[in-house]
Order: sequence, then C-alpha cells, then structure tokens
Amino acid sequence: MVLLSLILLPILLLLLYFIVRPRPVTIPIKNRHVFITGGSSGIGLALAQQAASQGARVSLLARSLNKLQEAKESIRRSSGLDVAIFSADVRDHDAVQKAVNDAGPIDVLVVNQGVFVPQELEKQGLDEIKFMIDVNLMGSFNVIKAALPLMKERKDRLPASISLISSQAGQVGIYGYTAYSASKFGLRGLAEALQQEVIADNIHVSVVYPPDTDTPGFEKENEVRPELTKLLAGSSGSMKADEVAKKALDGIKSGSFTVPCNFEGHMLAIATAGLSPQRSFLMAFIEVASVGVLRLVGLFFQWNWYQTIENWHAKKNRT
Repeated sequence: MVLLSLILLPILLLLLYFIVRPRPVTIPIKNRHVFITGGSSGIGLALAQQAASQGARVSLLARSLNKLQEAKESIRRSSGLDVAIFSADVRDHDAVQKAVNDAGPIDVLVVNQGVFVPQELEKQGLDEIKFMIDVNLMGSFNVIKAALPLMKERKDRLPASISLISSQAGQVGIYGYTAYSASKFGLRGLAEALQQEVIADNIHVSVVYPPDTDTPGFEKENEVRPELTKLLAGSSGSMKADEVAKKALDGIKSGSFTVPCNFEGHMLAIATAGLSPQRSFLMAFIEVASVGVLRLVGLFFQWNWYQTIENWHAKKNRT
C-alpha cells in the first residue's frame, strides 16, 4: 500500500501540474531593445554580439567608458551593427536611472554585472565583502528598479524578460566563496518573488547559472583563489563565454526561470528546484522523479568535498 502511494502521488501531482501549469512562452528578440549590464566584456559582450546578430537593438552598460567603446567597436567589426553604450556604476542608482532613461524602454533586461574576490571569510576584509554584495546584489536591485516602470509601460505588450546572471556558486556554497555565494544566492530569492510581482505584466524572469567561464576576469580570480577552492570548484570544469551566452539567450527566449549551462548545472538545477517556477512539463516530471536519486548523489559529493577538506588540513598540519 505504501509503495503504491509512493508511485501514485507523483503521478497525481504531475497531472494537477499539467492542468494548472503556466503556458509556454516565446520572448522575441528581433527588433526589440536588449539592455545588458556588465556588457563590456565576458558573458555580457558575448550576449550583446549574439543578440545583435539576431536583430536586437542592443544597449550596453558598464563602468569603464574605454572598455565600452572597445566592445562597441568589436561588435561593429564582427556584425556590422551598432550598439548604444552607457557608462555607469550599478551601485549608483541615480546614474543607472539616467542611463536607462536615455536608453529608452527596455524589452529584455539582462542583469549581468558581477565581481568575485575569492577568500575565506575569516581572512577577507569587510570592504571586499561589501563590494561584492553591493555590485552583485544591490546593483541588481538598482538596475531592475530603474528599468521596471518603463518595461511595464511598453507599447507592444509582447512578452518581456528580466534575466539575472547568477553562478553555480548561487546554487551550492563552495569553500572560499562565502561572500560571493551569499550575493549570488540572493539573486534567486529576488527572482522568485519578482516573478510573482511582474507576471501580470507579461514579464518573465530568468536566472542563469554559469559555471566557471573563461573570461579576463576569471583569469585574475584564479590567480588568487585559495588552494582548497581550486580543488573543490575545479571539478565542474569551465565554459567559453560564447557558449554560456548561447545557453543564456536560448533560456531567455523560452521564458525559462532556471537556465543551467552544462551537465553539472542541469543536475544542480534539478536538485535545488524547490519552489521555483517550471514551465516545462517534461522538466517538472524529471524533477519529481529524480529528486531522491539526486539527493543521494549530492550527499556523495558533499562527503567527497568534506573528505578533501579534511585531508588538506591534515596534510597542512603535518608540514
């Protein structure tokens, strides 16, 4: 009887979900305004190039005007297309608001800015912790608050998008990522609540979870990572910025709430699905059917990580 209940309950829940689930959505990119923060390099620049090549009108925001001009020229050389650029610090709401007003109504907002200073909490200065939280989390609030009123007033009423670029460190905490993970975990809470607030305006929220990505910033970060961080985080591998951008743009266009970028990311997305929105009936079924197995796999990884930490400290104490 218990076994039968365990089999029937997921089926009944999935049938109920199929009846009440949100409808699939397609968010058009062509001839629409895509505004990307942190757009002067890395994932942001790759997203800008791909969106522009698909016919979007692209605006980029970043702190460095010189880097923005280089990004603009790079896109012009690769695609023959022009983009608008705006220099502002996402920590400064007034500056962001001015840039957004100058850029005009936004159809697809990509909140991509991010900074990462890996270090154990005990050794990390409060100024570095505050810097990461201010840019990664508070900066996201500043950008969204600046853009949202005009997004709600857009004339075409086609589906619009707000996308937050998080990290796999926003799905699972890793040694040396204490402040960074906190700033990225916060984006999911922001996104889940925001989606409920804007769904009536046909605005769809996505959270993208890239792994380590080969960018100029990542090269610098890797030089100062604690040794244990390299041992634990290196297991997921890295991706090219163009690859992450393609996954992100595909997820944005399909209105997906959770957008993983590689195999490990898909496993983490299923394991940490919780109460996050899910548009795909197939993915909902996979989440329900595999949650127990993935919890076991997750425990295995946790045991392995803690064993690695224990062995590293034992080795260090012997030297």
